[in-house]
Amino acid sequence: MPNWNEILGEISTLSVNSNPLDVVRRSYLRKAHDISGRNIIAYYSGFLQKPNVEQAGINDNDKNGLMTVINKLDRNKGLDLIIHTPGGDIAATESIVDYLKQMFGKDIRAIVPQIAMSAGTMIACACKNIIMGKQSNLGPIDPQFRGIPAMGVVEEFERALAEIKEDHKKIPIWQTIIAKYHPTFIGECEKAIKWSQQIVTDWLQENMLHSNDDAQQKAQEIVNFLSNYGSNTSHSRHIGIEECERIGLDIIRLEEYLKDENFQDCILSIHHAFMHTFSNSMSVKIIENHNGIAVVEHYNPPPQGFSQILATVQNPNDMMQVTDQQ
Repeated sequence: MPNWNEILGEISTLSVNSNPLDVVRRSYLRKAHDISGRNIIAYYSGFLQKPNVEQAGINDNDKNGLMTVINKLDRNKGLDLIIHTPGGDIAATESIVDYLKQMFGKDIRAIVPQIAMSAGTMIACACKNIIMGKQSNLGPIDPQFRGIPAMGVVEEFERALAEIKEDHKKIPIWQTIIAKYHPTFIGECEKAIKWSQQIVTDWLQENMLHSNDDAQQKAQEIVNFLSNYGSNTSHSRHIGIEECERIGLDIIRLEEYLKDENFQDCILSIHHAFMHTFSNSMSVKIIENHNGIAVVEHYNPPPQGFSQILATVQNPNDMMQVTDQQ
């Protein structure tokens, strides 16, 4: 398998007349399709290279990217969705999953080369199975509001009530803390938690666990674990492959899947190529299929507090700017 440095070397030796980042990335996406015989779509965020960029998370605009790259694919071949994301908006996630199911039915697999957190974990749970390596991680499905974990807010509020009930002298201390939340915020957090738990439970029952006699109970157990703020400690906790298997998710080990055809090597080469792209360009999100059709969002550091996102649609032969917003 080409390692991180070998992929970088491959990029550096390509002709200056082409974009080497694109060429290398697309060559491995095509190879993954040739090995599996399935549609391949990479849904990648540059959140590790460009932290705190809001557009790096899952949002409603991503559906436009998915619509672009799914167009003209043979949907009878199913979909392998390679996900690398910190998560994002719940409503956008629900809408994206609904769209993917409309296009490919239940024949969707999630591939997680490194990290699919929060709403990314929710998307993975909507698939028929999840392909993970030893280095792969999912995360808790605790919804967030502007970076604030909803379960943490509810837990803090419940703790405040308990401590005040026990000792009224603590009212001034908790008053300062609770005052930072607007009047309806606690209720919004509670509703978001129930919403995320319900849709993931439904998705698990409808697809990944649909053949199990006790699908409802197993789905509930998985969701209880993934949404248990107390046991997971933090919204950013990384849940590895063995724990994912233990809680009942249908996991395919990347090291064993199509082993004779080096599918693992291909997926990790794709991952390295995307990481180099984000490190060596202004791209903050890329949605790309095995035919080289891609929607790319570029982030330019804003002058004087303004932000700029430039989205482009690419194919192997041309590139067209579609939006430029400030």
